[in-house]
Amino acid sequence: MNGEAPIRVLVADDQAIVRDGLVTVLELTPGFDVVGQASDGAEAADLALALHPDVVLMDLRMPVVDGVAATARIVSESPDTAVLVLTTYADDDSILRALTAGARGYLTKDAGRAELTAAVRAVARGQSTFAPEVSAVLLGALTQGGLAQGESAQPDPNAPGATGPEDAVDTLAARFPQLTRREAEVLGLVAEGLSNGEIAQRLFLGVSTVKTHINSLFAKLGVRDRAQAIALARS
Repeated sequence: MNGEAPIRVLVADDQAIVRDGLVTVLELTPGFDVVGQASDGAEAADLALALHPDVVLMDLRMPVVDGVAATARIVSESPDTAVLVLTTYADDDSILRALTAGARGYLTKDAGRAELTAAVRAVARGQSTFAPEVSAVLLGALTQGGLAQGESAQPDPNAPGATGPEDAVDTLAARFPQLTRREAEVLGLVAEGLSNGEIAQRLFLGVSTVKTHINSLFAKLGVRDRAQAIALARS
């Protein structure tokens, strides 16, 4: 880690065997320090507020308090702590509820060790990261201008303005007229889970230019991070 402090992680999962496995993976990977474990959402929130980890690795379906409610409390009371959801569920409702609560990333439990550790590093840096199936749901939501609970994330091929990326940009630009079209385009790519570097490559821009657009659109939308921008974009 070249002298950098390790990323402090709290692991929250109600299944002991899963929790132990995650702890083992992180502790065997240089650059991580597991500072606590929780078996339900209430314990996860209490420990996060007491220990102030950099990242909480959060299951969604847990007893006492679920992962969504725990995420909302952590984000509200300890905004410097990033929540990365790691769950079995990738249905539209679970994804949208978690991101609305303020989760910065969302992975499913079939993620490999490399994907998991890369995601923890990304959210610790303030970036958002999503499993491919989650990005597909978010893009579908943006294309349709938002999802109702239980609604399919797939675009309606007969609906006007729902046929491709340009239509998604048009939708965002119309919904947020304070944004320039380029900022609306960047917002759409942020919602897909792309990093600043990936957005720069997609739009043939410099990374510093992408950062400028992101800072500008965050200010115009009144949001403080990528998760809030995504939640607003599909609200």
